Amino acid sequence: MSSLRDYLVQKRRAWLSKQDTIATADVLTPTARVTAEGRSGVRRIRIRDHQVLSDSAPDYAGYDLGPSSPELQLGVLGSCVTHIFLIQAAATEVVLDSIEVEVTATIDPKAGTPGFEDVPPSPQGISYTVHIGSPATDAELDALFASVERACPILSLLTNPQTITGSVVRVPEDSEERA
Repeated sequence: MSSLRDYLVQKRRAWLSKQDTIATADVLTPTARVTAEGRSGVRRIRIRDHQVLSDSAPDYAGYDLGPSSPELQLGVLGSCVTHIFLIQAAATEVVLDSIEVEVTATIDPKAGTPGFEDVPPSPQGISYTVHIGSPATDAELDALFASVERACPILSLLTNPQTITGSVVRVPEDSEERA
């Protein structure tokens, strides 16, 4: 059975190879498409050749077939932090035997309702805890943690102001039947 240590050796090879091409790499334009299904309202998220379902709990007319959008956001942060830990550990040859990232937040269901207009609807007080099994020293783990916090793109996205633009495009009414 392979261990995380074995994977980090493979990860280091990939990281070293990536370093050779990064200076000439093209800018990426990731895209996600999300559609709502008519019978259930389930949101089908499509990214490249992958799909994820997002749904609501029954109290929001959902069927609980997948995590809600705020829950997915916490999962995305945890996934990114975990991945950047793996990349940085491979890059610096810090040995890891295990890693688990737990992300928590609070959401006030009263947000935006009368008397609570100033309560934000977004998750608040987001925090994460990294549980690591490693023979590395505390100083090595502290340096690893600092490098992860500098390099994690989703952590950066959530902690740095961002300009997000949106628009609405009307489609012909019969397009829903074709989808």
